[in-house]
Amino acid sequence: MRAASRPLLAWGAATRAVQRVTASSLGPYQSAVVRIGFAGAWLLFLLWELPNRRELYGPDSPWSWDMAQQLIARNGAFTGLMWSDSTVWFEIVFAVAVLSSALLLVGWRTRTMSVIFMFGVLSLQNRSIFMGDGGDNVIHLMAIYLVLTRCGQVWSLDARRAARTAAGVAAGAVAAAGAVSGAGAVRDRVGPLLWGCLGVFLLIGTVTDRVQGAVWLLVLFWGVWIAQALWWAVNRYEPNGEPRALLDVLANLVHNAALVVIMAEVCLVYATAGWYKIQGSRWQDGTALYYPLKLHYFAPWPELSGLLASSGVIVMLLTYGTVAVQVAFPFAVVNRRVKNVLLVAMMLEHAGIAVLLGLPFFSLAMIAADAVFLPTNFLRWLGDRLTGLRHRLFSRPRERAGGRGGGRKHLPEQRRDSPEQPRTLVG
Repeated sequence: MRAASRPLLAWGAATRAVQRVTASSLGPYQSAVVRIGFAGAWLLFLLWELPNRRELYGPDSPWSWDMAQQLIARNGAFTGLMWSDSTVWFEIVFAVAVLSSALLLVGWRTRTMSVIFMFGVLSLQNRSIFMGDGGDNVIHLMAIYLVLTRCGQVWSLDARRAARTAAGVAAGAVAAAGAVSGAGAVRDRVGPLLWGCLGVFLLIGTVTDRVQGAVWLLVLFWGVWIAQALWWAVNRYEPNGEPRALLDVLANLVHNAALVVIMAEVCLVYATAGWYKIQGSRWQDGTALYYPLKLHYFAPWPELSGLLASSGVIVMLLTYGTVAVQVAFPFAVVNRRVKNVLLVAMMLEHAGIAVLLGLPFFSLAMIAADAVFLPTNFLRWLGDRLTGLRHRLFSRPRERAGGRGGGRKHLPEQRRDSPEQPRTLVG
């Protein structure tokens, strides 16, 4: 009996695993933090370099437009800045990059903004490949991965709009719920208008062969655009039917796969960095961190850097600790407690890099990547604290007074998954 029950138990476990993967988008809070972190880091970088934008990526760059065109003709990289060498076009692309970063940060039309965000990142970074401090490589990759995730499920304007729509439907009559859902889809004027405008630009770019050599990117652009059309049509005509369930399942599968890729990418970054350090003689004798601390170019606080560099014990501990944390982290993800301890250590390490070496945007990018491993309970607790703080700071005096007697008003909780998440192809 026991031997016969083992296949049944294994089949049941496999069924539950497949059901979980297809029925929900895992890590909604983690994907939201990654979205906010990378969009915020890129936005801050663009605003910081706003006075120098033309020297970095524009017509005044030492890496001229002709030189960039020759390199791109060889490596097949994509950049919208190669469509024209005019200053006006550069300013338009730069403005689009800034605006898309801000809108992705707050989670407005995240599916569309993630694509435009990727366009801005690739356009600027591939225009001048020598402008960056290491964090640009991480942002480059994560901008592509974010397109495949459902990163607006929580902590976004999309989630708030979905929650208000769901509340409006629930307040109506049960018999008219389907009609109200369909009407909600019809009332969305911004989405179809944005979709149509982007379709025109995409068609022009395809016909004129502006997406040079990047076939996979062209397929991705058209795939996302067609998926948006299908999503709108299904929500409009079959909001509670099987096509909507199928789209939910496919979106969940793509999201979960992209989230796994992001986690694997972070582990790969730390594993390669740690093992390469082990091979260096300065890392082996514990003096590697002494040298960057003595470089004036990487010393925004010379007194603090000199104080740390003057202690051989501190330099040795920081050197060996950096290598140990980076090498151990990929193996520690299987143990929750050890993983959380090393995660805190790595975030503190990047915070130290931002302060001591003057690389804030690199540190922000790496901390945003590390956030994919943060515990869900901690993120929910942090979100509740920030929501409560915002309510106390921006609520009206009358609402504050009403909260003392137990009548405090709470904003409706944002959705953790899409409204139709219980649907699945299994069970």
